[in-house]
Amino acid sequence: MNRNSFTYLKIGFLSVLLVGVIACKHDDENEFTFNGLDDSYTIERLKVLSIPTNASGSVTWSINDSIISQNSELEFITPTADAYPLTLKINNKGNEQVFHSKIIVTKEKTPYSKYISKVLEFRPAVGQFMNEIPEYLPGNTAANMLQKANESLVGGNSTMISLGGYGGYVVFGFDHTIPNLNGRDFKVLGNAFFGNDAADQRSGSCEPGIIMVAYDRNKNGKPDNDEWYEIAGSEYFKNATVKDYSITYHKPNENKTPVPGTEFWQTDVEYIKWNDNLGNQGFKTKNTFHAQSYYPLWFTDPSYSFSGTRLANNFYDQNGDGSYWVGKSYEFGYADNAPNNDDASNIDISWAVDRNGKYVKLPGVDFMKIYTGVNQEAGWLGEVSTEVAGAYDLHFK
Repeated sequence: MNRNSFTYLKIGFLSVLLVGVIACKHDDENEFTFNGLDDSYTIERLKVLSIPTNASGSVTWSINDSIISQNSELEFITPTADAYPLTLKINNKGNEQVFHSKIIVTKEKTPYSKYISKVLEFRPAVGQFMNEIPEYLPGNTAANMLQKANESLVGGNSTMISLGGYGGYVVFGFDHTIPNLNGRDFKVLGNAFFGNDAADQRSGSCEPGIIMVAYDRNKNGKPDNDEWYEIAGSEYFKNATVKDYSITYHKPNENKTPVPGTEFWQTDVEYIKWNDNLGNQGFKTKNTFHAQSYYPLWFTDPSYSFSGTRLANNFYDQNGDGSYWVGKSYEFGYADNAPNNDDASNIDISWAVDRNGKYVKLPGVDFMKIYTGVNQEAGWLGEVSTEVAGAYDLHFK
């Protein structure tokens, strides 16, 4: 063996040895990267306390003998003011470390409300109750109509707003985080009811709206785009439900000659043109019961669009002669889908899914978005339009 060959082997051996030493040192450094818990943490009730560890291995958080989380980062929320003994166990390759602390939950200085505290957006679709609920007055702007939506929905004496046809929505928030606890967590109020003459016991006037929820993870006081999750109701995974649906409504010429239909209630069957991303198009009919414009008069654009999940049509002509239209209530998970005193109007945050349809574990929610989930005309009843009459936290005491 010549000297050069020996030199190369020596360098190679030293390199392998050095890499091994560095790797072992790197593994040792990563055994436990958590520096421990504070002696105590203080948080108001119905607010989320976040404690990150960045620890590798298995993590177990417990209060007394109850495991409350096995995530690397604890997100703790409770509606009850008290002191909670906290234990954290981190197990990495059989090496376990145990940390102790306590969470002191205080009552808020300014009392919270279980009801909606602020309406952030109001963007309805076209419909027969548009410009009436809430009422549009000449000269009103989007800001004026948003204020009227606030006056309608904020607090315990809420009244109703109409979202119009498919896609029309309202976004609102609360002054605290609604916690994701066992069972159902919040109720959305509407004007759904079951019909006495409906052949199906749970049918009547049910106009289901999709519910989106957002947890204010970055604590900036607003729902960012990446914080929204859809409540996967009973229809979410069914083939008849369309994901990534979109529709565009075109502003009508209110001065054009109406095209009456064959039914007495059909004032103009070619009133508002619409088209969707599935190649469908048609007109929304103006009926004899509502003579005002069905297009939001504070909108200046010649058209506007919505997108989201579209539910299958749920209204049907029970008698077959157009005299009695009935809207079937879906099993669970939608707004304005069941009477306010019915358990089906209660919503579980654990039903939330991400954009890929995977369930997510949220500590709670701060914001909600409700939009009309059906694109259907129900004869003389007009378009299926979700109405919202408030919402509140079921855990609030």
